[in-house]
Amino acid sequence: MELELLRQNFESAGQGHVFKYFNELDEAEKNTFLKQLEQIDLREIDELKATLLKGNSKIALDFSKLEPAPFKPLPQNRALDEEWRKAKEVGEEAIRAGRLAAFVVAGGQGTRLGFNAPKGLYKITPVMNKSLFNVFAEKILSASRKYGVRIPWLIMTSHINDAATRAYFEENSFFGLNRDNVIFFTQGLMPAVDSEGKFILEDKGKIVMTPDGHGGCLRAMCRSGAIAELDRRGIDCISYFQVDNPLVDIIDPYFLGFHILGKSEMSSKMIPKAYPSEKVGHFCVLDGKYCVVEYSDLPKEYQEMRNADGSLKFVAGSVAIHILDTAFVSKLGGGSSTMKLPFHRADKKIPYLDSDGKLVKPEKPNGVKFEMFVFDALPMAKSPVIIEGARADEFSPVKNAEGLDSPQTCKKHQKAQFARWLKAAGENIEVDSDGVPSINVEVSPLFASNVSDFVERWKALNTKPKISDGLYIA
Repeated sequence: MELELLRQNFESAGQGHVFKYFNELDEAEKNTFLKQLEQIDLREIDELKATLLKGNSKIALDFSKLEPAPFKPLPQNRALDEEWRKAKEVGEEAIRAGRLAAFVVAGGQGTRLGFNAPKGLYKITPVMNKSLFNVFAEKILSASRKYGVRIPWLIMTSHINDAATRAYFEENSFFGLNRDNVIFFTQGLMPAVDSEGKFILEDKGKIVMTPDGHGGCLRAMCRSGAIAELDRRGIDCISYFQVDNPLVDIIDPYFLGFHILGKSEMSSKMIPKAYPSEKVGHFCVLDGKYCVVEYSDLPKEYQEMRNADGSLKFVAGSVAIHILDTAFVSKLGGGSSTMKLPFHRADKKIPYLDSDGKLVKPEKPNGVKFEMFVFDALPMAKSPVIIEGARADEFSPVKNAEGLDSPQTCKKHQKAQFARWLKAAGENIEVDSDGVPSINVEVSPLFASNVSDFVERWKALNTKPKISDGLYIA
């Protein structure tokens, strides 16, 4: 775009101030800056200024009409439950037919863990100290071998960690996966603004750009060509998960089967809340539509509300495990439909250039970031399905350096899972009151990714390893 036309467009939008230092830049800096400006959708920013800055940015919910969302409860034995057995049959058929891809949202750094690298590189297993990416790769490779099909893996990085993530996979030979089946793309960016909606400069030739939230993955999949590639391969379902949960069941035939049988565009897995104030979203129904109400938006009395039997009424916790139809992603993220995810505002402390062109680090929030949430797609989906998952086998996120949801708790949960598998296979292993063994033990997903596969493979071993500290079953 010609410089003068670009300048005119920004001035008409009330953003002409971004050119204040333009003449001080050298030619390379000017070209880089102009390329950044060309990527900004000024019309979209104007809409967000009108709604999230000058309008009422908080959607008022009528909690009196809010109801818990129905879900498929987890039976004591899935293999003996006819509905769950049928779902598994349908799901496995779809996996074998090559209809499923895996997708991880992995744009974050491990900052809260004191780890200055992409979070997926963080080492988390109790014996072999494998990284999160390594665990996920082995789960996908294990399922590929089990079902005799190549399962593509989409990885959404960020502009901050894309190069490091790609290099890590190269250094580790893609953990045994075919490199053509690992598809990287970067998360979208949105310009940050001040309270008046003006773009914030972080340098004389650079506007502050921030990630557009995990919901931005829908646009990123479409814009990067990832969805077109899945369509080319005949894939119509995507298993969505986030990078901080090594227990996630990525290739779950039960989940996929319920999604297909329900003719759903978007399905979700819920985990029952461990306690009323647990910081997870809540699956609800409002005005006949499924939705997720964040813990920060649901009043305390609703979080603690009980049924007649004493159980929590709003018990279905959202843990960012979904299945999405590729056609649904194209509809919401492709830009050709009037349907699109809403943006939310986040007030943040954003360093900025002052009137003298010097960088200032504010002590309190001075700017606004715009982001989308993937669960906002749920009310737009046809026939959404929610099934219950088992916390002990499917959810142990690594978010904090210590305390709840930390590496320490996650390793304990992994060890407890492996101990349960050994006990199910008839082995004796000492555990504490929380089911955590006194020894370190680890099972590679390449040996088994679930209890039934583990029992079958363990019993088939002619010579079984001694159950002792440091046991690694591969």
